[in-house]
Amino acid sequence: MQGYSRHRLIALADIADGDFAEVEATLDGDAESLILYRDGDHVRAWLNVCPHAGRRLDWAPGKFLKSREGLLVCAAHGASFELGEGLCVAGPCRGSHLRAIAVSVVGDEVLLGSCGSGFSRELFQDSTDS
Repeated sequence: MQGYSRHRLIALADIADGDFAEVEATLDGDAESLILYRDGDHVRAWLNVCPHAGRRLDWAPGKFLKSREGLLVCAAHGASFELGEGLCVAGPCRGSHLRAIAVSVVGDEVLLGSCGSGFSRELFQDSTDS
């Protein structure tokens, strides 16, 4: 997913620390749903698509399940993903990764952007070959 430009996704304050948000973004000319996860001043982003069956992970638009162990859980088939790299650690797609999307936090805004784009706090790279 290299063909996307930097633009505002959401205000950082609109994502509670330790929580998720869903936003829409245009990636390679296609509208996509993204999962944003806030960890303090850091935000990670993934496509809102389970690698098991290609379905959205949210149980309702923008509503995500988080286990007691702190894992993101797919509402369709129960796949569980750790929140560092999006690795599936339990369920039908164990060993697969969510598709990471590069985002940046600049000031109080979360921006879509790739590493090396000149932002001061680049947080996550597109890891399509994990």
